[in-house]
Amino acid sequence: MVSSPHLHESHPAVVKRLKRAGGHLNNVIDMIAQGRECVDVVQQLHAVERAIQAAKKVLIHDHVEHCLDDAARGPRGVSQMALREFKDIAKYL
Repeated sequence: MVSSPHLHESHPAVVKRLKRAGGHLNNVIDMIAQGRECVDVVQQLHAVERAIQAAKKVLIHDHVEHCLDDAARGPRGVSQMALREFKDIAKYL
């Protein structure tokens, strides 16, 4: 069964952040290949990590705000499913 796309208003911004982080990660790889100082490499790697964490945070918060909030207001079975989904996603916070 093919499901419809699961898109939110925040997704384009998340994709933009991840593409930027991907570009920075490629720069880090180049820095290592060029033999740049470890402190410089680690500093850039830290920036990549923070960018990915920020994208993840936006995605999770958007999901909780829209999907789970809507589901929690639904019938009991739907709200129980929303609670399970929240528990699943919370481990990534």
